[in-house]
Amino acid sequence: MNARATVAMQVHNTLGEGVLWCDRGQVLYWTDIHASTLWRYRPHDGALHQWDMPERLASFALCEADGWLLLGLASQLAFFQPASGHLSPIMDVEAELPTRLNDGACDRQGRFVFGTLHEPPGGGPKQPVGGFYRLNHDLSLERLPLPGVAISNSVAFSPDGDTMYFCDSLTRRIQCCDYGDLIGSPRVFVELDGPHGEPDGSSVDSDGGLWNAQWGLGRVVRYTSEGKMDRCIDVAASQPTRVAFGGTGLSTIYITSARDGLDDAALASQPYAGALFAVHSDIGGLPEPRFPGPPPHVIAAA
Repeated sequence: MNARATVAMQVHNTLGEGVLWCDRGQVLYWTDIHASTLWRYRPHDGALHQWDMPERLASFALCEADGWLLLGLASQLAFFQPASGHLSPIMDVEAELPTRLNDGACDRQGRFVFGTLHEPPGGGPKQPVGGFYRLNHDLSLERLPLPGVAISNSVAFSPDGDTMYFCDSLTRRIQCCDYGDLIGSPRVFVELDGPHGEPDGSSVDSDGGLWNAQWGLGRVVRYTSEGKMDRCIDVAASQPTRVAFGGTGLSTIYITSARDGLDDAALASQPYAGALFAVHSDIGGLPEPRFPGPPPHVIAAA
């Protein structure tokens, strides 16, 4: 199956990312990382809202406490209540390294798993000095026993929660491992063909297929649980960044995209770079797992 995504909202994001669907509010959240902005879109009436963040917002998760989000900001984790604007820091991450937080998602148990991205001083080549982490329900943080990473992406989990997907985008391959309290050895899930493009953010559907946004290739690809490519969605922007299932029956795929790094000629040929895209899927998604927080004292303080 090949399909083409349509523009849901023309928002001109510099680096749209982190998209996820809130089933309770029937709204879509995402971030423009470089603009340090959280976005919310309500499809039934087209309402848009934005919140300025104190620093770049890379990824986030829904919380069990209604109206709260768990934020993965550039340097730290925090709880955030959009209705009040209240932000409660949790902890810094990799304060001793020239890195920032990047892609993240809750596992099927509601623990927030995320990776970091190397930002070398002076703009040199990125190196695999970052890592992948898990924020547990008690707010303890553990580094997962996975290889170092330069640009973490594609954090996603199989429907039964027993497999974790992840990548270092610079390696151009998505890996997976057995997942639980113990983490298995990484193995290659898929490797991109050809010399161009990088795997970016992913989401897993109800049949266990992994949908991956492919930066530089203007497409979202579905891989079966065996790693076979079986569907492709064309996107009218060369840099799609992440996918999420939403809408009725979780049958709409939403796709964020980026303008970052495109020169004037590229932007002229890609007027929808940085837009939010959507396309119908005949395979539905899975409800977004929620982090069981924030703690009651944070809610009371807000």
